Amino acid sequence: MAKLVIEGGYPLQGEVRPSGNKNAAQPILAATLLTEEPVTIRNLPDILDVRAVLDLLEQVGARVDRHDRHTVTVCAAGVNKTRLDMQAARSIRGSILFAGPLLARFGRTTVSMPGGCAIGRRGVGTHMRAFEAMGAEVNVNGGYEMVARRLRGADILLDEASVTGTENAIMAAVLAEGRTVLRNAAGEPHVQDLCTFLNSLGARIGGVGSNVLEIEGVSSLSGGECRISSDHTEVGSFIGLAAVTGGELRIRDAVPEHMRMTRLVFERLGVRTEVDGDDLLVPADQELRIQPSFDTNVPKIDDGVWPAFPSDMMSVALLVATQSEGTVLIWEKMFESRLFFVDRLIAMGASIILCDPHRAVVVGPSSLHGEVLQSPDIRAGVALLGAALCARGTSTIHNIVQIDRGYEHIDDKLRALGARIQRVDE
Repeated sequence: MAKLVIEGGYPLQGEVRPSGNKNAAQPILAATLLTEEPVTIRNLPDILDVRAVLDLLEQVGARVDRHDRHTVTVCAAGVNKTRLDMQAARSIRGSILFAGPLLARFGRTTVSMPGGCAIGRRGVGTHMRAFEAMGAEVNVNGGYEMVARRLRGADILLDEASVTGTENAIMAAVLAEGRTVLRNAAGEPHVQDLCTFLNSLGARIGGVGSNVLEIEGVSSLSGGECRISSDHTEVGSFIGLAAVTGGELRIRDAVPEHMRMTRLVFERLGVRTEVDGDDLLVPADQELRIQPSFDTNVPKIDDGVWPAFPSDMMSVALLVATQSEGTVLIWEKMFESRLFFVDRLIAMGASIILCDPHRAVVVGPSSLHGEVLQSPDIRAGVALLGAALCARGTSTIHNIVQIDRGYEHIDDKLRALGARIQRVDE
């Protein structure tokens, strides 16, 4: 185990390039199970969750050739298992993404309830109902056992716009017999990336980027390659960290079209950003001030399904609010435990009222001081890291394995930008 020790008060300066999108890498890796031909994937983030998915691929019999830290070739011709190791699968949320490909190609699979961040209830009912609609029989017996002699296309209304549920349904449908229509589908950038990747292998997916996907099943997919796009959540995190430290930052290859809502919401908190080609610029020493609403209500920041503000950005937005002048309601609508890290910020000097599991009122700006902290999940961990960077004094963050699950070598990137941060083995 390791911890991070941060001396606060130093603005981030310079330029940074985000890693590949974690939430695109996992379904794309799982989708390699749909073909017997080799697939090369580039710009993979070198993080714990991606390494765990690669290990699961090898456990079911796929050959994984690691060319370097960010490039692999997967060949699933030799897959000989359809049951995931339960202990390994419970370590990450992405393990549930093996269900669709294994069911579609082999007609059966058994997976466990997945792991991941403890941010609230994250059921898999949407996945299972989609599989049943395509003709699978699903039994719950210490795991989820699925059997289907042949999946058949169907017109499916997903009961929620679940990202992983949409991805699993897509991967099952591309090899199903006939036509599938997925309504109320998630449209996040990583869902779009998965569809684009599958189409490059010979799948026939229409409506990419919308909430209605039309999929014509094919008999097989070919090999190919793809490059994972930049992680828009990491880009948003760096915007927030630069703003609260008063730094000037250029974020390279930021895919600005994925950042429009994030930039708009940060603007409500007083954070200006500029687009320069494929880069985003965060100007230095901004006067962070919460923009008033157009009525007498307290301004509000809330999240929702794409293209709304992402839930994964709520923790960083709350941190920025602590450093912005004014009062704002942070309303986390999707996960009932996402805000349960605010007690750490309060201990550092933030003025926050946690109204209930979904809502917090933040009054800023607050002068933060160093503290000993625990990272409860990936996104809260980065928010606490940002708080330590702008606080007076020294902070120590334990349980940083949570941060490492989603952010590649974050301490190295921050040190290169002028942060005083050290990783210390415990």
